[in-house]
Amino acid sequence: MQTQEKHQESTVVLILVMFTSFITPFIGSAINLALPMIGHEFQLNAVTMSWVTMAFLLSSAVFLIPIGKLADIYGRKRIFLTGNIVLALASLLAVIAPNGATLIALRVVQGIGSSMMFATGIALITSVFPPNARGRAIGMNVTAVYIGLSAAPVIGGFMIDALGWRSLFYIPALLGIPAVIAAMVTIKGEWAEAKGEKFDLQGSVVFVLSMSALMYGFSKLPTPPAIILTIAGIIGLSLFVRLQLKADYPVFNVSLFRTNRLFALSNLAALINYATTFAITFVLSLYLQYIKGLSPREAGILLVIQPLVMAAIASVSGKLSDKHDPRILSSAGMALIAVGLALLIPIGKETTVTYIGIVLGLLGIGFGLFSSPNTNAIMGSVEKRYIGLASGTVATMRLVGQMLSMGIATMVINIFIGSGTINPSNYKQFILSAGTTFAIFVALSILGVWASMARGGKTVNQS
Repeated sequence: MQTQEKHQESTVVLILVMFTSFITPFIGSAINLALPMIGHEFQLNAVTMSWVTMAFLLSSAVFLIPIGKLADIYGRKRIFLTGNIVLALASLLAVIAPNGATLIALRVVQGIGSSMMFATGIALITSVFPPNARGRAIGMNVTAVYIGLSAAPVIGGFMIDALGWRSLFYIPALLGIPAVIAAMVTIKGEWAEAKGEKFDLQGSVVFVLSMSALMYGFSKLPTPPAIILTIAGIIGLSLFVRLQLKADYPVFNVSLFRTNRLFALSNLAALINYATTFAITFVLSLYLQYIKGLSPREAGILLVIQPLVMAAIASVSGKLSDKHDPRILSSAGMALIAVGLALLIPIGKETTVTYIGIVLGLLGIGFGLFSSPNTNAIMGSVEKRYIGLASGTVATMRLVGQMLSMGIATMVINIFIGSGTINPSNYKQFILSAGTTFAIFVALSILGVWASMARGGKTVNQS
């Protein structure tokens, strides 16, 4: 009977985590399709438009590590459910945002709520599933992410065309609270392996401020204030590392990166992977709507190819990673991503949508092969008491990578067309900026293949 109860609890945990894993990428991907409409309504330029996306990523990334530690101390379920409530309330307010500044501020709050879910979701799955079933469960969760990404261009595109961009926030606003109630009723357990430890407030403040300076500064390069902020962020993170090495209860166990090669290089591979892939949708959404003249719905139907293929591959690759070396699977995936990105470099006004669709399919196969096995490798590389930390680190690598990806794309667009709006007079410069962005991503992907192959394959038994 106890085994049956554990099975039921693990099933409920997986369903709820998958639900939240669907919602967040749905909004994140769909909002890219809405950027031209948001920019027109609030009179935003290309760089400011990008901050509707990046504000969410920045706040999610900087709060993940402290929130991951809080979850280990006070309970992962508690933090997970609180995150759902924060996201729902912020989404409700975003529906009535009167201007661009308010919308961006609410995206920051949404990011904080999402960081509570990001930091605990994989940790909850790892807590309730045994090692021999963990890869399959993680693969199903990754599939939920990709279904969210898949649904976003189609459903999101139709919603934007029919109801306007504000309708995108209806889903988390209406469904977040019922999900919390369902979780409170059905999930009886709590997981807090670090209960009783002191929370490192000083280290957390240094981390949040340093990451904010680094990420904001990087996105504004190459202006002088941005250079200063970027350097200040790097110095601050160096101070954070020194503080963590001396702390009795560090908010982030930095020593894992020095002593655990598999953990360190798997996280580096994840960081590079997201840094090379996230802005693809952002750049191609602008390209398809401005250069090819497609509507948000039409662009969405084309862009859905990549996440659909990801969803089909991710569950299979996750299951395979329970039996085979995740390093081989994820390295092959990263190599395919590099090839797909290289094929996007020469796109121009005459490029056919069929060509774009084929390349998106190839990228989907690559990302689907990479993500689940790499996440499984990270979660299996640490002792049970570090599961919360590992989960927060996985999510941090994802969000910092996504932020870097947007930062690179925005920086290149800024270099080629400045701070003006995208219009027919600078379409040629925009196309050049897109090709340059993809070329940078190819170079990073090659580095990612090396990190994935060099890490080794030993894991820790957490049963």
